[in-house]
Amino acid sequence: MASALSSLDPAPRLSVLKFGGSVLTRESDYRAAGAETYRHVRDGEKVIVIVSALAGETDALVSQAQRMGGEASAAMSARLVRLGEYRSAAMMGLEMARLGVRTEVLDPYEIGLKAEGEPLDADLCDLDAKALADALERADVLVIPGFTAGHDQYGAVTLGRGGTDLTAVFFAARAGADRVRLIKDVDGVYSEDPAVNPDAKRYDCLDYEAAMAASRGLIQPKAIEAARDHDVVIEVACMGAGAATRIARLPKRAGRLRHRGPMKVALLGCGSVGAGVLDYLRTHPDLFELNPVLVRNPAKHAANKQASFTSDMAESLAGDPDLVVELMGGADMPARVMEDALAKGARVVTANKAAVAKHYDTLVGAARPDHLAYSAAVGGGVTVLERIATLSDLVQIEGVMNGTANFMLDKLSHGEDFEAVLAEAQRLGFAEADPSADVEGHDAADKLSILIREAFGVARLPGDIPKQSLREVTGEMAQEAAKKGLVYKQIGRCVLAEGEVRAAITVEAVPLSHPLAGARNEENRFLLTEASGTVHGVYGKGAGRWPTAAAVFADIMDTRRAWCGDERGSAALPGSHPAAHAEPALARA
Repeated sequence: MASALSSLDPAPRLSVLKFGGSVLTRESDYRAAGAETYRHVRDGEKVIVIVSALAGETDALVSQAQRMGGEASAAMSARLVRLGEYRSAAMMGLEMARLGVRTEVLDPYEIGLKAEGEPLDADLCDLDAKALADALERADVLVIPGFTAGHDQYGAVTLGRGGTDLTAVFFAARAGADRVRLIKDVDGVYSEDPAVNPDAKRYDCLDYEAAMAASRGLIQPKAIEAARDHDVVIEVACMGAGAATRIARLPKRAGRLRHRGPMKVALLGCGSVGAGVLDYLRTHPDLFELNPVLVRNPAKHAANKQASFTSDMAESLAGDPDLVVELMGGADMPARVMEDALAKGARVVTANKAAVAKHYDTLVGAARPDHLAYSAAVGGGVTVLERIATLSDLVQIEGVMNGTANFMLDKLSHGEDFEAVLAEAQRLGFAEADPSADVEGHDAADKLSILIREAFGVARLPGDIPKQSLREVTGEMAQEAAKKGLVYKQIGRCVLAEGEVRAAITVEAVPLSHPLAGARNEENRFLLTEASGTVHGVYGKGAGRWPTAAAVFADIMDTRRAWCGDERGSAALPGSHPAAHAEPALARA
């Protein structure tokens, strides 16, 4: 995920997201919350995530406290009641770690979060700003339990019903966040409960006083008061939405309803990544209607009740789907399928680097604006294409972009034989039976070809990029380099000089202090250099089911928002930076 590898990398924007019990109702909801958080990370933001307990858990703990004599000590009750948020924060942290996002889970005492007042209805009053800043320097996402804080007299207290809203607003105010976004089970604030009155009016904007009246039961009143007192803009939105009701010093304005029926999806391929994407799609049954999933052998998927499966391409593509998600692998045949879908007006999302690199002009030429997305094709869950889309004066890209090469070169540094290392990589699933794509640099060349297109607008086919084989490095060479404080890495590099782009895949020894030296296994690292000398570092997990599936699903959700005409959530925020909200790497027709 996006991260500063160089002190020259400008500070990213900061957002606060709050997930309450209305959207965290069961364990699987953390997957949806993780995807929601990831899309903000890939937009170039640092994120503070504030979580409530799972739905019903706080009530159960309150009842338990009462049975145990809670009326005798409100302070002891607070210590018990807060435990649901601690558990929830740990679960959210586990989900983000699975996606490969640099994440820390912080207890209130670790960042000096203090409150004053009564044990079960306290008000936040203090925070260790340096501890928070240090944590944000180390991680891209901080997960913090809401609803609770330390207290000088009672040790630990809670913040009253809905107190997680207050926690989120407090962090936004103290950390100088660009926004605080409260994720609810409705897509904004309404004049009445839309579940009771389908004709209820939805608001685009409300001032703080109007929000106090309109949002009873939806947002904690103390949180709105705190936002008003500190000029914090609150967004209220549902999971996956771009648009939100904005609560700020703005006049009340009603908005149009943004509901649209489910998007019809054809999922082509259900291997490791495809299975992860299927799982994400099934967390949003109201948003997506799934055709039979294309697989080689439907019988192997008989136990999977999430969808029906077929080996018939025509059946999977039946009914003119709105979106085709291509995860089959290969280059020529998948490109033909995508081209045909795009020509018919469908939208396409793919993680297929070989097809995109080889058939870039054909695919982009067939696509309408915002109809083709492929951010996962380079770096899996690493947000390198998204970062490139925000930069306009790049002169060099270099990166470690193949996990198999990482694994093998690391093993060689211990003096192991090349063929033995290759056999182990194949046994562990890092390398295919035919390892040439990784060993000979073809995989990295596919990725570098796409990077050159996105950064410089220049056509450089993978076959035209010089490549150095891993076989040129022996165990003895790698060991000798290690003695000198060097480590071998397969590096893809492209440089713009005198109007020309030079590119190559090399295997070279770099100092251990070099930002690319620390990449291990599936980790990818990229350095993006601007003409000014500013270096942007981007790294994360470049392979694996969940990091790659999260990137594909983020493209799917961006595509759905465009299909719905749903504007991006922060584009119109007062004080935001529109240039930093560039769309992810969508091919431009």
